[in-house]
Amino acid sequence: MINTSLITGASGGIGEEMARYHASKGGNIVMVARSIDKLHELKSELESNYNIKVTVIESDLSKADSAMKIFAITESAGIQIDILINNAGFGGHGKFHERDLIKDQAMMQVNMVSLVNLTHLYLQGMVNRNYGKILHVASTAGFLPGPLQAVYYATKGFIVSFSQAIAQELIGSNVTSTVFCPGPVATGFVTAGGLEGVKLWDNATTAKSAAICGYEAMVKGDLLKINEKKLGFVLNWVVPFLPRKILLKISQKAMEKN
Repeated sequence: MINTSLITGASGGIGEEMARYHASKGGNIVMVARSIDKLHELKSELESNYNIKVTVIESDLSKADSAMKIFAITESAGIQIDILINNAGFGGHGKFHERDLIKDQAMMQVNMVSLVNLTHLYLQGMVNRNYGKILHVASTAGFLPGPLQAVYYATKGFIVSFSQAIAQELIGSNVTSTVFCPGPVATGFVTAGGLEGVKLWDNATTAKSAAICGYEAMVKGDLLKINEKKLGFVLNWVVPFLPRKILLKISQKAMEKN
């Protein structure tokens, strides 16, 4: 059976590499992003290399009605979505009270609200068919507060909680929800979020390796996946036992620029 995957944020980074990996498995794809030219370039590449069908949808997920419009397009085209990969997201750097509130509101819309909306719209069909997989791309940032990225860290914490709750609700069905929490990844996220000079990204992993790790975790139906074992150990077995004030200082230090 050919699985059709809908991938948000597919024009670059992890989303682009997940599209390539899914295509290499012979699956059709609906790619969603704002950068329509990049989507068409990737569409040509994937259809040529893998003999699959790719549909592109230009959408700005910071708009309140974006998820419903995406759903309407796939429904009217008769495209059944078997795999939903909620990858789109962005961050921003600086003290919360000094940042542009409109930008943080857009971040919350993309990282949380549109993700929830897309999940609700497509999950119903998956449950009715008793088949489907959802992958939420969160971050290791979702495990702790993030001074200098307060809203971004909070949105990722929301995704970590949301995905696991859904996964529990879906037990007994053939539908799964997986949350992928990568550490620093070398993508356009750094430039877009004004994070140049932050030491945390000095040893970032590649988007390709992160994408494959997250995708394979989804295929297995894992509840939660962290792509770096050492980081996973720290988050699971060290961070919960640190005094809160010390944890906050460490977290802020990691976000400070050189």
